[in-house]
Amino acid sequence: MGDGALSDWERSSTARVIPPARPRKLAKVPFVELADGRLQGVVSSGSDIGRVYVSSVAAATYAFACSTNNNRPCGGARGSFCNHIGALVGEAVLQYGAERVVRYLRIEVPEGDVDGTVLVSAMRSTRPQADATKAAASVFSRFLRHLAYLEHAPVTAPLPEMQFFPPTRAVA
Repeated sequence: MGDGALSDWERSSTARVIPPARPRKLAKVPFVELADGRLQGVVSSGSDIGRVYVSSVAAATYAFACSTNNNRPCGGARGSFCNHIGALVGEAVLQYGAERVVRYLRIEVPEGDVDGTVLVSAMRSTRPQADATKAAASVFSRFLRHLAYLEHAPVTAPLPEMQFFPPTRAVA
């Protein structure tokens, strides 16, 4: 495309939203993303309605982390993936599709049907180490920001906090 031949989405001020591969319930894993070289997200506690866990798995190394939103370590993630990470992987497969998750995390999986359980098993077999980067704060912060957008009424006008660049005038 030349300079004057922009597509409709390139001229719009909105980004395309990719629909989930399959519908998913948000109660157990309200936030999941493939970002910063990791599969990361927020997983609800199975025992305490007021507690959530921030879990992540790094691409290629499968280094993992799981802690509460108050940075307390998950008791189940001692030496291996906990149930929160398993739930996160399962929901990522629903959200993005198994092929995209496999490609992003660089997982070698056998041919055939691939689901979250197969992916977790393939990553566990490499004996991944705990992640020491402490990325939980940034992941939880992004989750809270996403929640804040749910409080806005649906509008087509730009949101001030989403305007990263000052307005410019087109020069004829």
